[in-house]
Amino acid sequence: MQGCAFVDGEFVAPEDAKISIFDWGFLHSDATYDVAHVWKGRFFRLDDHLDRFEASLKALRLDPGVSRQRMREVMHECVARAGLQDAYVEVLCTRGRPAPGSRDPRTCRNNFMAFAIPFVWIADPAKQQRGIDLIVSSTQRIPPASVDPRIKNYHWMDFVMGLFQAYERGGETVVLTDGQGHITEGPGFNVFAVFGSGASARVVTPAAGVLEGVTRRTVIEMAQAAGLVVEQRLLAVDELRRADEIFLSTSGGGVVPISHLDGLPVAGRRAGEFGPVSAQLQQRYWQLHEDPRLVEPVRGLTLD
Repeated sequence: MQGCAFVDGEFVAPEDAKISIFDWGFLHSDATYDVAHVWKGRFFRLDDHLDRFEASLKALRLDPGVSRQRMREVMHECVARAGLQDAYVEVLCTRGRPAPGSRDPRTCRNNFMAFAIPFVWIADPAKQQRGIDLIVSSTQRIPPASVDPRIKNYHWMDFVMGLFQAYERGGETVVLTDGQGHITEGPGFNVFAVFGSGASARVVTPAAGVLEGVTRRTVIEMAQAAGLVVEQRLLAVDELRRADEIFLSTSGGGVVPISHLDGLPVAGRRAGEFGPVSAQLQQRYWQLHEDPRLVEPVRGLTLD
């Protein structure tokens, strides 16, 4: 795989990036991470990702042992060493290994790592042109009272089981509910629904039980700048089924339109036909990658 990783203080090839099987990050999913992306040689909203990563570290009482500036340097160098103009860049921190025979997390030395690999799409451009098929799973999202979804984490077993259910029903990806009939989020994305059109259009996204995604924030800002009403609140499954447009927000592709929900076309449209709000926000999202206020050129990267 093309890419570069940073493990144990060294830059290594992706296939040489390894951790101990006794690291609690592996044994107990005791870790946090964040993913930024590079597009055309520039990081997008890197400070927002680092802000969230540092907040997650603090919430989980993890100490990466490096400064924010060093994190930024490592991310830049991973991309530059890999020679990637479009990249998926992850920083992570695991709990590490406890003292022999101990279950006391205070005895662990936390581990900071990072890697850059080619850009990862949740739905590639060709798939986005026709839209993707979303399934609402009967699998319940892990309750926020158990694992706070605002802390980016690897507790994905609910998502994995939901994905299997989606594939069995002919879908391509899945969104989970809170067990009380409300939409939460999917594996790596937030969900938006649009009701109405023109000046009266309302954009709704779940406000509880979700990661507050950086792309989600970008979409909210874009919609408000366009004069649209944005509602962050509970979104019932039945209400989602009545939406005029549905789309996802993700660092792995930006604004991704949904063509079918549970096998039925959204608002009766044919595949590849999307509402004006989804189309407008999708276009605007990629235009923002040219905004100097939001991008940061990768240091040491030679562009084609």
